[in-house]
Amino acid sequence: MSSRLLAVALAGACLVAPTLRAEGGQGATPTRMTFKDAIASAIERHPSAQAAAAEILRADALLGQVRAGALPQVTAGVTNATLNEARSFGTTVATPQNQLAAAVTVLAPLYAPVQWALRVQLMDNKQTAELAAADVRRQVAVATAQAYLTVLAWQRVLDANQRARETAQAHYEFARQRRENGAGSRLNELRAQQSVSIDDVRVEEARAGLYRAQEALGVFVADGGPVTADDEPLLDVPSSLGSAIAAMSNARTDLRLAASREIAAARVVTDSWKDWLPSVSGLFQPQVVYPGTSFQSAWSWRLQIAASTPIFDAGSRREKRAERDVLLKESQIAFEGLVRQAKSDERTAEYTLARTERAWAAAKLAAQQAHEVVDIVNISFKVGASTNIEVIDAQRVARDADTAAAVAEDQVRQARLALLVALGRFPQ
Repeated sequence: MSSRLLAVALAGACLVAPTLRAEGGQGATPTRMTFKDAIASAIERHPSAQAAAAEILRADALLGQVRAGALPQVTAGVTNATLNEARSFGTTVATPQNQLAAAVTVLAPLYAPVQWALRVQLMDNKQTAELAAADVRRQVAVATAQAYLTVLAWQRVLDANQRARETAQAHYEFARQRRENGAGSRLNELRAQQSVSIDDVRVEEARAGLYRAQEALGVFVADGGPVTADDEPLLDVPSSLGSAIAAMSNARTDLRLAASREIAAARVVTDSWKDWLPSVSGLFQPQVVYPGTSFQSAWSWRLQIAASTPIFDAGSRREKRAERDVLLKESQIAFEGLVRQAKSDERTAEYTLARTERAWAAAKLAAQQAHEVVDIVNISFKVGASTNIEVIDAQRVARDADTAAAVAEDQVRQARLALLVALGRFPQ
């Protein structure tokens, strides 16, 4: 089993406690799920994907707050004032003992360049949050696919070891019958029985590995228990890699996310000059007072235009601009590095796929040859032309060849997945 395959299985097993088990060490019955359904379930139900979706709602809420701040605000107020006694000048009441005042205030920004720039910047942030959520879904889908392929690989390994045990069991039964008939020896029977015991160990180890992988897959799809693979995924690599490589920048969500962050940072830098512009606001306030007095009419209104401009801020705006320049530079560096890494990933995946496919073909041929050797040696042993040791050795080689073929097949699947991921073709 490859180190990467085992790492995925073991990591997933450590993420969650095993499901409650029945007596006798029997694990929970796994839920069968197709590759497509597993990916869809993980994207919809995995906590990381749900948290990323919540970030989009948060970005939209922040945008709404800023948008609301750039629109007119209307408030209403009612005040009732009661004095110990009325204030008068002779017979004229200047301030009544009890007076009710109601006013409506309309406050509107007439010229707010900083506020308007912030609204556009938050629109960029919302778009970035959407791309970040898409990239998180991609990461979840890739991790789920790797876990699914790990389950398939363990299934192949388990099948190989079970076939080896069945072959060893048949050889043991034949050796036992020969001894009982007086044509064989106790030594040959013990050797055959030892081979069965060794295969029993490997079968149980493979079952444990398979269950760990199923639990890991269950964590990704948020099923609440182990999940097993129900079909062989179709990981079709594009026949024309040239066009797929050219479209990587638009197909890969991580590249689009990095580009979006760079664009957002550049916009913030570009808008820095607006910090030096004045702001203008208008206020309109109608008011009703009851009862009215000689000095205060029952109905009145006022219109106020206020303008303000920053003059001296001890270098605050200059330092903000310097910080924004640094953030823009960091986003540019991150984008350039990610582009280089993406190209390297594609070349590595393409090269690895070609080599693993050759290795898989050789491993399948080796397994086929090993089984032919087992058949020949078994026939030879039955006619007395070979020894019990040769039979057991041929069975061991066949078992190891089947395991190697299963591992090679998993490496091909993983390489195809890696190439599709590098090209931005997974998930579609």
